[in-house]
Amino acid sequence: MITAPEIVLGVTGSIGAYKSADLVRNLKDAGYAVTCVMTERATRFLAPWTLQALSERRVHVDLFEADSTRIPHMNLADHARLVLVAPATANIIGKLANGLADDLLSCVLLATRAKILIAPAMNVHMWQHPTVQRNVQTLKRLGVRFVAPDVGKLACGYEAIGHLAEPEDIVKAVRQLVPVPTISGMGTPAKPASRPSKSSSKARKR
Repeated sequence: MITAPEIVLGVTGSIGAYKSADLVRNLKDAGYAVTCVMTERATRFLAPWTLQALSERRVHVDLFEADSTRIPHMNLADHARLVLVAPATANIIGKLANGLADDLLSCVLLATRAKILIAPAMNVHMWQHPTVQRNVQTLKRLGVRFVAPDVGKLACGYEAIGHLAEPEDIVKAVRQLVPVPTISGMGTPAKPASRPSKSSSKARKR
């Protein structure tokens, strides 16, 4: 039995959060198990039940879940093979780069020993700001991987870089970091050996 790799998908307060629904669907179709963690601001753009229906798992928002038998951020951090943040705002990038943890997602990011993949989405001027770029470079030096934002129509009206990468491109990056296991030895079955012809059988009897 193949176990699907566990992906924790962090969704932050960007207009690009609407793409998270397609991202969850694409990840599941690719063979991953997905658990979503949303920041409080992300819920202003997308209802948690949407991602819950698509992932078929509870969506986590609160750092202090009263009905949890384990510390929520440690449970999520320990079971993840990959923590993916998409969309990632300048805020969450800055928190991780500076070791800050004041909500569920930032605590998961600091507590996990899994690989981390970040797909930023923000206004072009925010993305190009020296402090944001400094934080990105800091995280890259620490081994965090990025899916660069695309050039596209931004919510502010600009046509510029800062658009969240397409779900297909993000899933491709996930596959490179955490391949989905396949059953070995399940290639094309070998052809059975052909039976000797009647004429060759008679020849051997002579």
